[in-house]
Amino acid sequence: MESANTCKMLERVPTDKNDWKPHPKSMTLGRLASHVAEIAGWVSYTLDSDVLDFAKFDYKPVTNASTEELLAIMDKNVAMAMASLEKSTDEDYDKMWTMRNGDHVHFTLPKKVVLRSFAYSHLVHHRGQLSLYLRLLDVPVPGMYGPTADEK
Repeated sequence: MESANTCKMLERVPTDKNDWKPHPKSMTLGRLASHVAEIAGWVSYTLDSDVLDFAKFDYKPVTNASTEELLAIMDKNVAMAMASLEKSTDEDYDKMWTMRNGDHVHFTLPKKVVLRSFAYSHLVHHRGQLSLYLRLLDVPVPGMYGPTADEK
């Protein structure tokens, strides 16, 4: 359900405005939309490893994707997430997971807590930002848990 809701939001992104941002400190629309599409993949990063070390992680953020590319990124990451969830055992969720940058440890938490905060809540947070970007650009905002003012 959350994946379908996220896709509804990504389908509305006006990719011709990818460089737009509501404030100088904000992400661009294109970067934010791409980030939203990427976050589902964090489920696999969490379940399939015990540590994420940014000093060793060769992250290349996707930007300025078309609607088709955004949805393809989302679909790929949801498929990876579902595969990781399906093969995980109850015991896997209690294993500890660490986010670090070299010697600096950001946190070490059980994987079930990391999934809830780092993956799921993080997605909801950025999807909410994306809905505000759409509103500010006068793009009809799709309903997530019921209709919006644009969809009665």
